[in-house]
Amino acid sequence: MEVQQPIAACVEKWDFNWLLHRAAQRVGAAFADEITKFGISLRGQLVLNALASDEAARTQLKLGAMLGLDKTTLMSELDKLERAGLVMRVPDPSDRRVRTPVITDKGRELQQQAGAALAEVERGFRTRFTDQEMAVIRKALGDLANGEGPMHGSCI
Repeated sequence: MEVQQPIAACVEKWDFNWLLHRAAQRVGAAFADEITKFGISLRGQLVLNALASDEAARTQLKLGAMLGLDKTTLMSELDKLERAGLVMRVPDPSDRRVRTPVITDKGRELQQQAGAALAEVERGFRTRFTDQEMAVIRKALGDLANGEGPMHGSCI
């Protein structure tokens, strides 16, 4: 991968927003590179994580709302995951129009393997900081993420 040098116009933008954005790009790219080794996207892993949780089964609509994914995006991800045999959509016995996505054994295994690989990527970033620095970073980012006003966008 080619190393990019910051262009002059960007160097002048070393403000808070720009730094957060660049950090998010760098971390996001590392996660995206790793997850492609498993044949899914970060959103796909997000969906698998949600389906692998111990929470009660949820409809596609409730899953999308929980993850902050619009219907079109969620359906596209579920289609890909279903084609790969990682999830199946079970019809609701009381309403044929309603489907509940369920993770398969194959999906659960891949979700665990991909999750472990992504945790390793995160560990690589965290090693740049002491435990005390990481605590400050996590608190600051958590405070920013839980700020005033409504939350927009998905978990990724």
